[in-house]
Amino acid sequence: MEILSSFRISKTTIAILSLVLLFNIPYQASGHLLHRQKTIKYDLFASQIGGENTSNPYEPILKFLNSSKFPNRKSFPHGFLFGTGSSALQIEGASHEGGRGLGIWDDIVEQNKGPFLDADKFSSKIEHYKRYKEDVQHIKKLGVNSYRMSISWNRILPDGTLKGGINQEGINFYNNLINELLKNGIEPFVGIMHFDYPLALKQNYGGFLNRSIVKYYKDYSELLFKTYGDRVKHWTTINEVEFAALVQYMFNIENSSTDQTCTNTKICTQTYTLVHNFLLAHATTSKLYKKKFQAIQGGEIGLAITSGRYVPYSSNPEDVVAAQRLMDFYWGWILDPVFNGDYPRIMKEFVGNRLPKFTKKEKYMLKGSTNFIGINYYTSHFARHEPNRTKITADNYDALAVSEASNVEGKILGFKDQYGWSNVYPEGLYNFLIYIKEKYKNPKVYITENGIASSKISNPLKDGHRIAYVAAHLNATKAAINDGVNVQGYFLWAAFDTFEFQAGYSGNWGLYHIDFNDNLKRIPTDTAKWYKEYLTHDLRH
Repeated sequence: MEILSSFRISKTTIAILSLVLLFNIPYQASGHLLHRQKTIKYDLFASQIGGENTSNPYEPILKFLNSSKFPNRKSFPHGFLFGTGSSALQIEGASHEGGRGLGIWDDIVEQNKGPFLDADKFSSKIEHYKRYKEDVQHIKKLGVNSYRMSISWNRILPDGTLKGGINQEGINFYNNLINELLKNGIEPFVGIMHFDYPLALKQNYGGFLNRSIVKYYKDYSELLFKTYGDRVKHWTTINEVEFAALVQYMFNIENSSTDQTCTNTKICTQTYTLVHNFLLAHATTSKLYKKKFQAIQGGEIGLAITSGRYVPYSSNPEDVVAAQRLMDFYWGWILDPVFNGDYPRIMKEFVGNRLPKFTKKEKYMLKGSTNFIGINYYTSHFARHEPNRTKITADNYDALAVSEASNVEGKILGFKDQYGWSNVYPEGLYNFLIYIKEKYKNPKVYITENGIASSKISNPLKDGHRIAYVAAHLNATKAAINDGVNVQGYFLWAAFDTFEFQAGYSGNWGLYHIDFNDNLKRIPTDTAKWYKEYLTHDLRH
């Protein structure tokens, strides 16, 4: 999974995750944060759970989980959201039903079926569109108080525009789903766009490569606020902005285009244009919501990014600066504009005139355009200086740095999970949360995704490794809260087995496993049972 051919927008891909483990700190602060990494005050250190002499790396986690030191639900802040999540694109199905228009991912999969596992299941998925009432009952059984979902733009506006017509069947579906969640005591946490958008907008205007799409995105968002805002109090504008841009337009993976210019020349103007327009769409919509709806509806609006921790490959100053540079090129790329109004200085220097410029008005609109940051955390990586961009295959070419699974001494962060193929490193989550607090003046944060696959497991229902993973990261979250980070929610990815792009359903990501051989039966995994016990135990006593 650490090779380029493994790239996909999938939580099973270590290489992709390594693209976005970023921060934006001055050189003088690097030593401080590296020191913090070594002196974390919470109990569950990576060294404790992945030591060389530990035959079972999960054993210390599970032992700690059963001790009095493990934080229970009541120890989290009042009103803390404990949830799970999924996206419309990955579970709904009914691609050609209910008046839904085609999305860009319908086209991508249709044009490139070969690399996609389970491509034959893409159009129907797990039939959430038809079985949403049943699914809400499954979600309720977990004991969660919130559910992160997304709305399909092409189900609401089949051609992406108001002029093209509103699909009332789509409007009704999300009304029914939101009402069903609320009726069962589950607060909807709604994404306006989660990777997918109407294919017609891409065919007619070039999609997010065209600045004009910001208007259509704003119109679509306003329709959602008018229709669902009386009940939806948490909105995310766009999921993993930088991730989609890098995968589709820098590495030309999961993109229906055959243009290989970027990967051949390493000059990737489209990638920066795409993110620029994503950010403008976010800021324009956020401004609209705050001006016209927020006071009346009492909600909040933010965006979700992929997250993690970059650690220098060695003590060599070049590697220390390389880690800082990757942080700037990924996290700073998104967070600096929404908190400070512009891109990081290092990006301007390295990318030059290929990096679009914000006008003075746009800078003002961007600054403070988010009420919260959603972070999707899975793992962390080392960063190594690489001056030859032709040798860079799995990171932003312009950053002149590469992510590595192990450091100069051959050591990895945490330990390698043998079932999910991912490094388990809860310290990375803690350190990233501390970084957010210190760099951006302690904004509100939700952990909008956290989880691990069960790719290499004979029985996907017996996912004890996932219990250990989740427990370790809940502990890291609580430790960050204890140290003053403003974390207000945690969402375990995913509620159900989801279509994870090129990986299909092979990752078995769901708390509920889907049996495709038995009428798509939803079966709770051991982690689902544990999560329920964890969330409901305190409520019974």
